[in-house]
Amino acid sequence: MSITITLTDQDKATLRTAAYGAVSLIAAADATGKPHKAATNGSNALYAATGQVGHVLAAKSKDINLKGKNVAELADQVLPALTAAMSLLGQQDPAEAENFRSTVLVAVDAATRHQSQPSPTVAAMTSKITGALYAA
Repeated sequence: MSITITLTDQDKATLRTAAYGAVSLIAAADATGKPHKAATNGSNALYAATGQVGHVLAAKSKDINLKGKNVAELADQVLPALTAAMSLLGQQDPAEAENFRSTVLVAVDAATRHQSQPSPTVAAMTSKITGALYAA
């Protein structure tokens, strides 16, 4: 049985910023490789999400606010947003929280798929994203 959760517009913005931000972090970490391919593959994976998380991520919205002059500034926004998204979903529906976590991890995997071996920079960023998803 599916539980319908109530998400405010701010909650939805947090989920979108966290998920698309994670893909952006991978693309930024892949700056010497193929960042455009990473961003496209990761975003396509997010767009394919299911459940209530899928509806939130697929919605056309301009509330994704990712600003930063460098990777550190981007990470300062995205990593806390990932933890916040897990926390707010976990309070209402642990299954949707797990859906969000697995969706982001699949997107990160898709974003790195074009590399036969992820660079140490990309591997480190993947680890930070994973840590933020489990920190809640």
